[in-house]
Amino acid sequence: MSTLIEISSEAEFTSHITSLPPTTLSILYFHAPWAAPCAQMRAVLSALASQYPATTPPTTSFISINAEELPDISEDYDVTAVPFVVLTRNGEVLESISGSEAARVRDAVERHAGSKAASGGAPATIPPPLTAVPRETGPATATQPPAGAANGDTLTPEQSKEALFARLGELVKAAPVMLFMKGTPSAPQCGFSRQLVGILRERSVKYGFFNILADEDVRQGLKEFADWPTFPQLWVSGELVGGLDIVKDEIDNDPDFLREFSVNKAPAAA
Repeated sequence: MSTLIEISSEAEFTSHITSLPPTTLSILYFHAPWAAPCAQMRAVLSALASQYPATTPPTTSFISINAEELPDISEDYDVTAVPFVVLTRNGEVLESISGSEAARVRDAVERHAGSKAASGGAPATIPPPLTAVPRETGPATATQPPAGAANGDTLTPEQSKEALFARLGELVKAAPVMLFMKGTPSAPQCGFSRQLVGILRERSVKYGFFNILADEDVRQGLKEFADWPTFPQLWVSGELVGGLDIVKDEIDNDPDFLREFSVNKAPAAA
């Protein structure tokens, strides 16, 4: 059976894609480690991959790509949110699907590659949406009961808010510098986000990002969690710095602001 292949570099991606015959259907899965819906989509695609035999040459190739670590590839395929699935054949994009709609992804793959499974044509079971826990030890999201809750249990508003805030508490610490923005660094969806990405790039800051347009829970919840009503938001070491204006003020007042997070920072003096 086929498997979901994780790509770790642009060179590896190019090598893999160019090695495929023009008849192969490539299913490109773009994800980010802190986007909870990506865990569900990974399960969906792994199940789909298992339906198709590993042939020589391959008829299908399921490829997993970290959208943050490989932004140039993301930009080439117009990735504006994660999870994001792109179906290609012979260098041509056949279809793109944004979001965690398992049924749409399954339908697209079956339309372009056929639905017959490797084992007697019986389709693999596709997990239903919003039932996967992104990390075994992580907190529940606002759309699922806490781990260990009885089947059929629902969250009260207070429990839902507590679960969401627990998730946000992890997200703001997902990287030493975290940018919550509209869109992605390769495709910002507002001018303020574009300017803040430019500032971070100019200062060679290594940072993580979260596209708040891809997750309404995060978009609305972070406003209350941070007590800051607008986006983009820049967080450093789990603490809110602020939006574009605040970041500009910090840079004007402190030329070394964010220097410790720059990939070009000078080595510490002996």
